Amino acid sequence: MCRKKMISSILMLVSVLGINAQQQNDTVKTNSTLLDDVVVYSSRFAEKFKRVAQTIDVLKTREQLNFQPNTADALINSGKLFVQKSQQGGGSPVIRGFEASRILMVVDGVRMNNAIYRAGHLQNIITIDNMVLDRMEILYGPSSTLFGSDALGGVISLSTKDPILSTIHKTQYTGAATLRYSSAMQENRGNVQLNIGGPKWASFTSVSYGSFGDLVQGNNRRMDYPNFGKKNIYVERVGNVDMIITNPNPNKQIGSGYKQVDITQKLLYQASEKVQHILNLQFSNTNDIPRYDRLSETNGGVPVFAEWYYGPQLRTMMAYHLSAKEQSGFFKDIKITASFQDVEESRITRRFQNNNKDFRWERIQVFGLNVDAKHYYGKHELHVGAESYGNFVKSTAERVNIVSGFKSSITTRYSDGPTSMSTHAIFAQHTFKISERLTINDGLRLNLVQLNAQFVDTALTRFPFTKVKQINQSITGNIGIVYATKQNLRAALVFSTGFRSPNVDDLAKVFDSRTGLVVVPNTSIKPEYTYNVEFNVNKYSKLFSYGAAVFYTAFDNALVLDRYLFNGQDSIFYSGVKSAVYALQNKAKARVYGVSLNASFQISQRFSMEGVVNFTKGQFRDAINGKTPLDHVPPTYGRVALKRQGLKWNADFSVLFNGWKRLADYNINGEDNLQYATSDGMPAWYTLNFRSSFQLKKQIQLQFALENIFNQNYRYFASGISASGRNLSLSLRAAF
Repeated sequence: MCRKKMISSILMLVSVLGINAQQQNDTVKTNSTLLDDVVVYSSRFAEKFKRVAQTIDVLKTREQLNFQPNTADALINSGKLFVQKSQQGGGSPVIRGFEASRILMVVDGVRMNNAIYRAGHLQNIITIDNMVLDRMEILYGPSSTLFGSDALGGVISLSTKDPILSTIHKTQYTGAATLRYSSAMQENRGNVQLNIGGPKWASFTSVSYGSFGDLVQGNNRRMDYPNFGKKNIYVERVGNVDMIITNPNPNKQIGSGYKQVDITQKLLYQASEKVQHILNLQFSNTNDIPRYDRLSETNGGVPVFAEWYYGPQLRTMMAYHLSAKEQSGFFKDIKITASFQDVEESRITRRFQNNNKDFRWERIQVFGLNVDAKHYYGKHELHVGAESYGNFVKSTAERVNIVSGFKSSITTRYSDGPTSMSTHAIFAQHTFKISERLTINDGLRLNLVQLNAQFVDTALTRFPFTKVKQINQSITGNIGIVYATKQNLRAALVFSTGFRSPNVDDLAKVFDSRTGLVVVPNTSIKPEYTYNVEFNVNKYSKLFSYGAAVFYTAFDNALVLDRYLFNGQDSIFYSGVKSAVYALQNKAKARVYGVSLNASFQISQRFSMEGVVNFTKGQFRDAINGKTPLDHVPPTYGRVALKRQGLKWNADFSVLFNGWKRLADYNINGEDNLQYATSDGMPAWYTLNFRSSFQLKKQIQLQFALENIFNQNYRYFASGISASGRNLSLSLRAAF
């Protein structure tokens, strides 16, 4: 990509924006630049950011959340987090080098992480409908005091829209309809929302449907890798024979399209000014989602798989939320959330020119209860809570000959007998507001995790055990000090710890992470721990604002995938292929450190610039291999944007970028997926993007976006699918 093209495009855009600015006379509502006005909610109770030691990012505008293909893309396009993708229908966020089951996802105060969240790459975030999101908060660093197991690297807290009560003495009906189209992924998506509000009762309903075709990647490749990412062939079943078909457009990633339906229903009852009840129902369902990375694998020029897809992924959640504030007892504010989640997922595979099709199904039911209460005394605030979640897993499998119809037994992905996991905790978080300038946060949490897994049929696996049982206890804590001035400067130093107890996926799973490598259970693994120190600073002003965070995390008892002996053998036959045996093992001490920088500059009343850049480095050490790069650690990444804000027209011209991930920085045995990179690693890239929204009428908004303007071919580190090429997207929202 030519630098002159980039410069000329920026100058052209600035001139266009400038002409329009001269033509408009509307008054701009500027963003708040006061530290006192920044409020975060991820601790379950609203708190001013100047009183919180932890680094937190907030996404809350419609452009950031609702006008995106899915929730994973909302994170990608913010530049705040790195996101890995194994297929178009997914996205695995990474927080400071921690990913999947080592970070925690929470929706409306309910843990999404369940007993089978894996440590590799996790694509479940798309089951949260971004069109119904009200805000998204990213908590950086260990957060186990408030959130328990899995929050080793941080938390993504997602909040959906609540029903709105009537502001007059009669029922009010409001709503909106949104239509989206994008060219590179052939996206056709629609959403309808309806709010019925009375003085005490309110209902909010949202229905979304999305159809995504095969993703088209960019055509402009680096000279060193002229064929990188091309999909030259694909498999098609003709009669009873698998045929290799030549792809007429190698940039079209055939086998990446999918469909999805999301429904949200909330009912609110305002019992009094201080007591509120909400019933929260959420449903998400996809069709079969092709696992594009595995479908692109070849051996000697021949596809390894004819079929590899996730079956319909269903997520059902029912939750009851009670919120009581300004009560007369010891605890002034009380929040209770009782929840039930039912998750179904499956994996279906068939090797090329093989008639045996393998089906593996999982169903997880999760019951949860959260109780939070807050006491105020003088300059002190005490937040105490209790949490309990019970997971029940059912894993089944079978092999079907697609020609004869004959069925036979195969290994289940997880233990095939009764399998359960429960987490229980009590915690206390204390805030001491010493003065307007100085605040201390400190807290402790006692965690108890129990796991029971039974293996009924061991004839195929020949495990030397029939059950796995673990009880793990842990105490985690945090302490931080925050200094905030009236000049909107905030600085904080925080120490925090995190832990993750092995779950069913860690302890009771057999699978092939890639052809020729099989992962078997290791019943002796123990919890992982992180110990983090961080210094962060933020400065807000009308013209120039900035922020920075420097962190260092010690990762002890880290579970890493390494060679293993199974029944005394270093290789076994799995799915008909002789495969090297690997298992998770607590054999490493890892260190992760990095820095994040952000800044914004108000050029004029309408124009501003903003940017964010993130750098992370990680490695682990063990007695045998010495120092080795830690997997999941992304290259340097970020975003820079020139923005124009107005009442009727907003626009931004942005650059998204990723640095090189060199071969020497890859973890060969981990989850870095070197097989999907070039011979030198994953090349650096940047894209130029333009996005603009128009308020056509009071109730009608149009968004236009042109992404990857120069049609660059690129792929996110550890991803098995290339990103979209030049992409035109249109979003039209009509409200009433």
